[in-house]
Amino acid sequence: MTERDIDAELVARVQRGDKQAFDLLVLKYQRKIMRLLSRMIRDPAEIEDVAQESFIKAYRALPQFRGDSAFYTWLYRIAINTARNWLAQNNRRPSTPSSYESEEGETFDETDNLTDSSNPESEMASRQIAETVNKAMNDLPEELRNAIVMREIDGMSYEDIAQSMNCPIGTVRSRIFRAREAIATRLRPLLGDTGDRRW
Repeated sequence: MTERDIDAELVARVQRGDKQAFDLLVLKYQRKIMRLLSRMIRDPAEIEDVAQESFIKAYRALPQFRGDSAFYTWLYRIAINTARNWLAQNNRRPSTPSSYESEEGETFDETDNLTDSSNPESEMASRQIAETVNKAMNDLPEELRNAIVMREIDGMSYEDIAQSMNCPIGTVRSRIFRAREAIATRLRPLLGDTGDRRW
């Protein structure tokens, strides 16, 4: 059984009136949705409120969910729209904290500890690269940042990203390409790269 099959089964149970099945979906995706919202909203308490509101909206809309897309793709879209509405109501701009802890950041530190060549210079270089990537991601326009995050961090397929962003797959590919190029441009000076290498 795939993740999508499991979700579909849980959704069907919720639609038949099983509230506990929805609790399982919340437990499964709560951390992922909070991480998504943290890219748009800074305050942890506000992230929690918007996440809760997103799940409430999803629960209310679930009877209309037909399963044309994966449940997470559908939930992702609800969370993004809820966050945008919340930001507009509070006269805020979407923002990503510069100290934003991403999953790659955690992996980065773990792989640093595994290498034999772990010395102060290489650790500093690694940290500098991680900071440059985070800064480059923060500076991307929202649609490019969302596309690259969905692909590289959330591991979503191009099809699911296209559904989430409500645009053609070609547009998704273009956004991801442009995001990678923008990040690569910032990294080249650190890596002593002349720009000939493809990323």
